Amino acid sequence: MFIFEKRTQIPVHIKNRNPKLAGIILEQYGGADGEMTASLRYLSQRFTMKDERGKALLTDIGTEELSHLEIVGSIVSQLTDGSGAKEFDRYGKGEYYVNHANAVYASSAAGVPFTAAYFQAKADPIADLVEDLAAEQKARATYDNILRLSDDADVNAVIKFLRAREIVHFQRFGELLNYYQEQVCQ
Repeated sequence: MFIFEKRTQIPVHIKNRNPKLAGIILEQYGGADGEMTASLRYLSQRFTMKDERGKALLTDIGTEELSHLEIVGSIVSQLTDGSGAKEFDRYGKGEYYVNHANAVYASSAAGVPFTAAYFQAKADPIADLVEDLAAEQKARATYDNILRLSDDADVNAVIKFLRAREIVHFQRFGELLNYYQEQVCQ
């Protein structure tokens, strides 16, 4: 069902190390509105979509969100590559280093571990799609906030790409929601 290509949708080449920025971006790895949450939400909801059109869209976007998870993980990894305990501590991320060193751990920027409680699957296509629309907007808003905090051009280029994909996903979910609502009204 899935095909893995040994490349990301956008190249990730971060030159500067910054554990503090990595900790902020970690929100989009394992946070409530991050890529892991999105991928699991869509890949779970797909099973109860009412037709192949809905199943296909949720599968496509869910698998793309997995690729975004890889991109975000690559950013975090490259921002911390070679950073030692003292550098993490200098940026206020000593606790993270104690528990995970340079690992990319599925947690929010606040250090809260990922949980499936971040998302819902209701087996109601309209309810699920409304949640999906909101999720895409929350992810876009989080990327906007990251861009306000980051002055790293390498990071920002990748974050802008991911932000743009959230907008496309929002549009596709909106189209599917409109289609389902038209079906209900007929």
